[in-house]
Amino acid sequence: MKSGFPLYAAMIAGLLVLATTPLYADNYVVRTAAIVAMYGALATSWNFIGGFTGYPSFSTAAFFGLGAYVGAICQRHGIPMGLAWAIATVVVAAFAALLGGIILRLRGHYFAIGSIAVVELCRLVVSSWSSLTGGGDGLNLPLMAWPPEELMRFFLFVMLGILLASLVATIIVDRSRLGFGLRCIHQNEDAAAMVGINTTAYKIAAYTLSAMFCATAGAAYASWTGYIDPTDSFQIVMTVKVVVMALLGGAGTILGPTLGAAAFVLLEELFWANFLDWNRAILGVVIVLLIFFLPGGLLSLGMRRLRAAKVGGGQ
Repeated sequence: MKSGFPLYAAMIAGLLVLATTPLYADNYVVRTAAIVAMYGALATSWNFIGGFTGYPSFSTAAFFGLGAYVGAICQRHGIPMGLAWAIATVVVAAFAALLGGIILRLRGHYFAIGSIAVVELCRLVVSSWSSLTGGGDGLNLPLMAWPPEELMRFFLFVMLGILLASLVATIIVDRSRLGFGLRCIHQNEDAAAMVGINTTAYKIAAYTLSAMFCATAGAAYASWTGYIDPTDSFQIVMTVKVVVMALLGGAGTILGPTLGAAAFVLLEELFWANFLDWNRAILGVVIVLLIFFLPGGLLSLGMRRLRAAKVGGGQ
């Protein structure tokens, strides 16, 4: 319990910092906090398949976009918003489980390429199925007649709820037989199979978990913006961002992906505001340097200091 206390304390402190932004900041800061929470949930979701299992998945944008469209279609047919989000989560989780049984037969670069193809295939299907999805024109969702401050506050708490759920799921998986099995697969999949681990079932479970919270976040985001289209909903750039966030914070850890998401979003906002013409180039250089010199992610800095403090205390 003592070893877990700093982890839980850091998690609660971070969530409280984001949750209290409406008390002391304007709508821009509250929106930034909501984006941090959303990307934190996406990066934490990716961590199940990419961090624990070691499979370089680029399917995040597919799950996010499908969640957005399923939620939007449900709401346009009169289903209450919360129920529409739940339906989107279940539908996309089922889709990921079925897809995982096929695509997870691939490994390494082949799996990465296949997961990118999933994003593009979903975008093409949504763009072509205009009778259901609106095609390239996109879909409008029922507007929420709330004041801007209340609307922003509401979706901040929604995204924080999704982030918290993904973190709790990560802690449960990390301390369970599933987490042990996924780490074995990461180290040596063939050896894991030889000692009795059902690698196919474990990988499908991780892939499904990586889809669930992305779908919920996508459905909530669609309700937040009130409009979605295939181009914005299935962005390969989003998938790449999420992977970078997880690596930046510390893939395979509990809080690392969320820390990386916060750092990435804040750096992106900083460079966008001060270096408009060069913001992406500068951000890319900074992130590459951080990942190169901190292969364990930003979280490794805190772990080093904690170990140093324990050694110093022991002396």
